[in-house]
Amino acid sequence: MVYRIPAVNLVGRGCLAQLKDEIGTLGCKKALVVSDKFLTENGVVEKVTKVLDQVGIEHTLYNDVKQNPSVANVEGGLEVLKKENCDFIVSIGGGSPQDCGKAISVLATNGGKITDYEGVNKSQKKCLPIVAIATTAGTSAEVTINYVITDEETHIKMIMVDRNTLASITVNDPELMLSKPAGLTAATGMDALTHAIEGYTTKAAWEMTDMFHIKAIELISDSLRGAVENTPEGREGMAMGQYIAGMGFSNVGLGIVHSMAHALGAVYDTPHGVANAILLPTVMEYNADATGDKYKYIAKAMGVEGVEDMTQEEYRKAAVDAVKKLSADVGIPADLKEIVKEEDIQFLAESAYADACAPGNPKDASVEDIIGLYKSLL
Repeated sequence: MVYRIPAVNLVGRGCLAQLKDEIGTLGCKKALVVSDKFLTENGVVEKVTKVLDQVGIEHTLYNDVKQNPSVANVEGGLEVLKKENCDFIVSIGGGSPQDCGKAISVLATNGGKITDYEGVNKSQKKCLPIVAIATTAGTSAEVTINYVITDEETHIKMIMVDRNTLASITVNDPELMLSKPAGLTAATGMDALTHAIEGYTTKAAWEMTDMFHIKAIELISDSLRGAVENTPEGREGMAMGQYIAGMGFSNVGLGIVHSMAHALGAVYDTPHGVANAILLPTVMEYNADATGDKYKYIAKAMGVEGVEDMTQEEYRKAAVDAVKKLSADVGIPADLKEIVKEEDIQFLAESAYADACAPGNPKDASVEDIIGLYKSLL
């Protein structure tokens, strides 16, 4: 087995302050700060740049990253990096700035176009150093070797899995997540739960990643409702839960929930967490007969009582029902009626089938199977 994680990980309330003690080890002089307009306007970016100022590191800001980062976003950031002679990346945000930062960084050292890197380990050289600072408890993008960039010409979300894009330092400080909108918190939190459940049931799962994923499911189930209500305990639990989930699935992959969600994001610009949350229970039902007794442990981790006395059919249903209840409690829609157009389903299914996450699904899914899953949610 090969297991990869970032070299330095700062986790817990107030840990951003510790960054000043670690960032000097990179030996870098000027950062390209990659973020978005919202985080710039609400002061989160400034909290990070103040730490850079304290240790005398120059920085320039690129904050044009979209909700689903595009090829144009990557090219724009790379242009700024070269013009300003930046020698490392500080990415601040959820999955979008993190993914864009990885893409810019790998192009800076490898050249070419970002479309050249779709797939697995396509780069030859390590990317520029990345300091990845999470501001949402969901994507785990700061700790993974994965990134996703939308090709707006083809309406395809390109999935890159690349060991050369692993961050040098990660920061998961729940104080940076306070006061995030309830809808965003719910969507990113359900994204984290999807990572944990798909990572736990994927074909490549093994003992170490199972340990991470079950603990992540427990933390997320206990914490997401509180995080949506903006309680400090909920925020801290979610920061830890999504981080632990990333430590697991980055090394074993995901499944067709993510494949189907990627297609929705590319075609409709659907928020990734919302798409995952809607799809997860339905795909869990589809996958159940290929998961052995794992749904028993998912149900227990989500607080279902009496699991040991249940039949296999009962605990599988209990696990799915627990996911549905959590999703409903935090305000996630139950279906795709307001998102998907029926005439697009064939294209969506073909895109999902070709997605890099699909082979990891515990049950091999055909295009026809995926069409059926989409249609069942209309």
